[in-house]
Amino acid sequence: QAQLVESGGGLVQAGGSLRLSCTASGRSFRNYFMGWFRQAPGKEREFVATIRWSGGITYYADSVKGRFTISGDYAKNTVYLQMNSLKPEDTAVYYCAASGVAGISPTRHEYNYWGQGTQVTVSS
Repeated sequence: QAQLVESGGGLVQAGGSLRLSCTASGRSFRNYFMGWFRQAPGKEREFVATIRWSGGITYYADSVKGRFTISGDYAKNTVYLQMNSLKPEDTAVYYCAASGVAGISPTRHEYNYWGQGTQVTVSS
C-alpha cells in the first residue's frame, strides 16, 4: 500500500528555517511529481512546490519562490522542503502528495496520494 509520511514540522520564529521530509513507500514514485501543499486554518489547501525525481524538474508558488527549496533523494525515497526566511503567514499544516500526471501541476486534485500532514508554526 502506497504511503507518504511527513516529518520535520515545528515551531520557529519569523526569519528562521525548517526542513520538512516526506518518505514514500509501497510503490515506485519514480515518474511522479512529488508536491508540497499547505493549509492554514479556515483556508483552502494551496500549492507550495513540486518536483519530479526523473529529470529533477521543479516548480514553486510565487509566495515561496526564493525562500523555499524542494529536493529529492530517490535512493532514500524522500523528498525535502527546505524553508528559509519563514514568515508568520507560512503557518499551516504542510502535506506531501504525489501526482502521476505527465506535466507539472499545482492543482491538488491531480495529486492522488497524500500524507497525513505536519504542522509548521511561525511566530512573530
